[in-house]
Amino acid sequence: MFTGLSAFPLTPLREEELDESAFLRLIQHLAVARVDSIGVLGSTGNYMYFDRPERRRIIELAVGAAGDIPVMASISALRIREVLAMAEDAQRAGVTAVLLAPVSYQPLTEAETYLLYEQVTRHLSVPLCVYDNPRVTKFTFSDELHGRIAALPHVQSVKLPGVPLDPQEARQHVQRLRSHVPEGFALGVSGDRYGASGLLAGCDVWYSILGGLFPRTCLKMVRHAQAGRMKEALEQSAQLKPIWDLFDRYGGLRVAAAIAIRLGLMEAPGLPLPLMPIVQTELQEIEEQLDSLAAQEGIFSVRSE
Repeated sequence: MFTGLSAFPLTPLREEELDESAFLRLIQHLAVARVDSIGVLGSTGNYMYFDRPERRRIIELAVGAAGDIPVMASISALRIREVLAMAEDAQRAGVTAVLLAPVSYQPLTEAETYLLYEQVTRHLSVPLCVYDNPRVTKFTFSDELHGRIAALPHVQSVKLPGVPLDPQEARQHVQRLRSHVPEGFALGVSGDRYGASGLLAGCDVWYSILGGLFPRTCLKMVRHAQAGRMKEALEQSAQLKPIWDLFDRYGGLRVAAAIAIRLGLMEAPGLPLPLMPIVQTELQEIEEQLDSLAAQEGIFSVRSE
């Protein structure tokens, strides 16, 4: 489950309701591309903007459309009571794993964050991935806390917010964290700019926004990294720098939504209001690149199905 490319698709909306047909096309595209796993209702999937019935439906659709591709779903919520309800729904729907971030209106302490994972893991029968996203949650994990949580039952991976771009610093960062977690625990890198660097530094899985739109492109980069082809992996990542720059400038969610709208994968605005994609004119500098990626992925044939 926690290896290779984990693609995180958008959750398209139409008039503030789930656009089931658009969502299914995205999931089916990932399944056909044979990504290693699919992560629904991550930050790219806007998990905090959906209520329990909506999340249940999204997960059911994803599991049904993914075929034999493992599906991980977010169960994050403000209260442990709600997290446990989301976990029950996700497990009943047949997910392979769950993703949990320490989200809270009041920023959590280390003791409160540990309590969250300790309580939730008591009620799980599937693996859990810790979602480390300080930009959104306003909580920063220490290596020691990662180690304590990683020792809990069912906790098998962490979704890190990135690694240093310098190869030596990245390896040291990964090795330091590995010294705190059990053997076999999967370290995952997110922040798409850091995907190749993280894998080459020893991470096991890339949790990717762009993988939710262009899985074949991202899989190629992952396979280069897994095979130790550093030059090829880094060159491919460098080719995507204009997209990474937009991600850094506006956030991956808003850029991914604008790309999906431009390619006809969902209708505008596609996000839960008041969230909005970036305006289409901001994509002008990468239009040719997007057209080339779409052609390689067969996205237009997916759109016409």
